[in-house]
Amino acid sequence: MGGANKQILVVDDSAYVRKQLREGIEQAGFLVIEAENGERGLDVLEQSPPTDAMIVDVNMPVMDGYEMIRRVRAMRKFATTPIFVLTTEAGPAAVKEGKSAGASAWIVKPVKVELLVAGLRKALGI
Repeated sequence: MGGANKQILVVDDSAYVRKQLREGIEQAGFLVIEAENGERGLDVLEQSPPTDAMIVDVNMPVMDGYEMIRRVRAMRKFATTPIFVLTTEAGPAAVKEGKSAGASAWIVKPVKVELLVAGLRKALGI
């Protein structure tokens, strides 16, 4: 069961993490677009075809993941788009902030790409 041409935005300041996620997610049949921080992620959303889900790191320069998620949720077309937070922070305060910003799911690094792909499929109903 592939990604049915669903497009996933991966936002992380680590080129290594973006590469690792892109390879695993594309292998599962999804299309992947990338950004290195929240501000660039917002730009990519405006310039790209419809994005079906997002994977957003929290700690990034320029604009962090929480702020990006808040701004994405303010856009009508992304009000219900699944947003997975990907971070090294697992404390209750960080999870609470992510949820209040509008995150759909919380994933702690290092992540097993197979589990992330399973989560994407479940969130997208495929």
